[in-house]
Amino acid sequence: MALDFYLNFNGNCREAVEYYAEVFGTEQPKIMTFGDTPSDPAYPLPEEAKSMVMHARLTISGSTVMFSDVFPGMPFVAGNNISLSMVSKDIEEIKSAFHKLKEGGKVGMELQETFWSKCYGSLEDKFGIQWQFNYDNGEVVY
Repeated sequence: MALDFYLNFNGNCREAVEYYAEVFGTEQPKIMTFGDTPSDPAYPLPEEAKSMVMHARLTISGSTVMFSDVFPGMPFVAGNNISLSMVSKDIEEIKSAFHKLKEGGKVGMELQETFWSKCYGSLEDKFGIQWQFNYDNGEVVY
């Protein structure tokens, strides 16, 4: 298991991830936009969100760094726009860490199935650290 880094941007994620790819000489990033995701009629996607980055990833000096724009209307605070991401092939390890870290913290999203993972969740621990948890079943959806 490795801890990955997740950076959020306020509408300029594409520019940032392409810049970092050039600076660190990495592969060209694969970029998934909010418009690329499965639609949900109960939650229509605002037009301004369709071209915004939902997810991109680079490997920089052996570390995985992931990127996303914040969804329109969601809070963005420069300096607080980084989180640690626990990615594991062991779903019980994810569940255990999530439930321990949520004690005294605030859950952003309970562990649940998403279109990209059988088990994903997010929280802020009691020390104010942002965490994301993602089960890696070996299938890449982006």
